[in-house]
Amino acid sequence: MNKLYLKISVLALLAGASVLLRTGSASAAETVDVTIPAHLSPLAQWGAMAFDQNCASCHGENGSGTKQGPPLIHKTYNPGHHGDESFFRAIRSGVTQHHWPYGDMPAQPQVDANLAKLIIQFVREVQVKNGIVYQPHRM
Repeated sequence: MNKLYLKISVLALLAGASVLLRTGSASAAETVDVTIPAHLSPLAQWGAMAFDQNCASCHGENGSGTKQGPPLIHKTYNPGHHGDESFFRAIRSGVTQHHWPYGDMPAQPQVDANLAKLIIQFVREVQVKNGIVYQPHRM
């Protein structure tokens, strides 16, 4: 009887852990440490301000991630997997939740194409400083 009870307990624990992982609880949110380059280009400096005003509330300070949005300074967002056009589309049209536990990203109509370009420049320069460079995407 004790072995059966132990087996049932372990199965219940595993089932609970599986549900937690699938539902994307807040504890599944990922944040990363981000190092800012000593010198950002002038475009990236403007992009940093635009990022702070439009993106940081969900994507974290300098793109480090929060419980509301993934870190953009992450290998998943390297230019080979998520090119600049992916960022433009996400800003313009939003993104349906697919590989993260944060829910859908709404469109950001207050960010026009010129402002988006500055934000992307900032993100790319910070990515490079943190060792995130182009890697070909393989499926």
